[in-house]
Amino acid sequence: MSRDYLGSRLGFIMLSAGCAIGCGNVWKFPWMCGQGGGGGFLLLYFIFLIILGLPVMTMEFSVGRAAQASPLMMHKKLEKPGQKWHVHGWLCILGLVSLMAFYTVVAGWMIQYFVKFITGTNENIGFVPMITDPAGNVFYLAVAVGIAMFILCFNLSGGLERITKYMMSVLLVLMIVLAVRSVTLDGATEGLKFYLVPDFSRITGSVVVGAMNQAFFSLSLGMGSMAVFGSYIDKKRSLLGESVNVVILDTFVAVMAGFIIFPACFTYNLEVTSGPALLFDTMATVFNNMAGGRAWGTLFFLFMVFAAISTELTVLEGIIASIREVTGWSRTKGSIICCCGIFALSLTTALGYSLLRFQPFGEGTAWLDLWDFIVSTNLLPIGALLFSLFVTNNRFGWGWDNFLNEVNAGRGFKVRNWMRPIYAYLVPALVLIIYVFGLINFNW
Repeated sequence: MSRDYLGSRLGFIMLSAGCAIGCGNVWKFPWMCGQGGGGGFLLLYFIFLIILGLPVMTMEFSVGRAAQASPLMMHKKLEKPGQKWHVHGWLCILGLVSLMAFYTVVAGWMIQYFVKFITGTNENIGFVPMITDPAGNVFYLAVAVGIAMFILCFNLSGGLERITKYMMSVLLVLMIVLAVRSVTLDGATEGLKFYLVPDFSRITGSVVVGAMNQAFFSLSLGMGSMAVFGSYIDKKRSLLGESVNVVILDTFVAVMAGFIIFPACFTYNLEVTSGPALLFDTMATVFNNMAGGRAWGTLFFLFMVFAAISTELTVLEGIIASIREVTGWSRTKGSIICCCGIFALSLTTALGYSLLRFQPFGEGTAWLDLWDFIVSTNLLPIGALLFSLFVTNNRFGWGWDNFLNEVNAGRGFKVRNWMRPIYAYLVPALVLIIYVFGLINFNW
């Protein structure tokens, strides 16, 4: 199978950012931040992005570029004879598939709300009626997967790279416009105070765990999706510098999402701790009561559609690349078969609130909670831990020297030897401690 490559550095940054930027930033981050007390959660999120997210991203990019392989095969190409690091490749595929098992449905929800606003049928929409409608969920799931399948059937630079560059550019402009509108609302001051001023009394162990998991989730780290794009880029630029660019873009979008949502919540006296329904019910209420709300709502959910589809495309690319590497299928065949498989698996989430009810963690939970538990609570931190151990250990892993040679190839910021304790000890120790704490305190 001939290997695809990206046509430009901008394409690499936008694709990597597109994988990181998505519902994790503009759907999950605001409701996690709201439940976590606002400013305190935001502060912890920033800290984890810098001390954990950035190092893990450089390691993923480096493994991918050095191996020139998909998540399924990357460790196998770099590990020493007799080692079993390639098992992590299967965990990566499990994580990517589990993420798509609910993410495609969430993307369908975004498309459904966008359609409601642009057609003027947004007066009586609601989160619960939407998720309990089996026909609507399946239809919009099919639309979300169908869009991705169509784009991914084209070659990498002509399809995914080109579409993502335009999509991400429009997304960033829409965010700025919406944020400016939100911070000029009457209750914006109180909303911004809640969002930006830390209340340390509200920081608990669960909030710390949530902030770390959100840092990994929003950057799509630990499952090899970033390694895929590392394998598509040349060695003209060092990978720490490129990682910084992606983290900055990702953080900008997450922060701007808060600027959009929290001032609006406080202006219209809406609950900021409402969880996954926050973006849907709360923002729909805001737009339905705002002058020109239909137009603003259309713009907002168009932006949400772009965010969701960008991540859907890039994560599916990781799955397709892995399957093609094993089977030798063409891009078209691989894209069609993989997308059809994801559609079938995603029916569990699409019908999980109606025809396929399942409560894995008690009353009020569903298939979405199980898939999210597999990804966010387990595979993301486990993957980050394994990347760190594999990259930094000279005796039983790929090795620090090999990592330095790869990550520092090209122009840009360099990883220095004095940073090794951060990569080799601080990152795995923090991830392991917080991961175990999270399991102990998980709401089983």
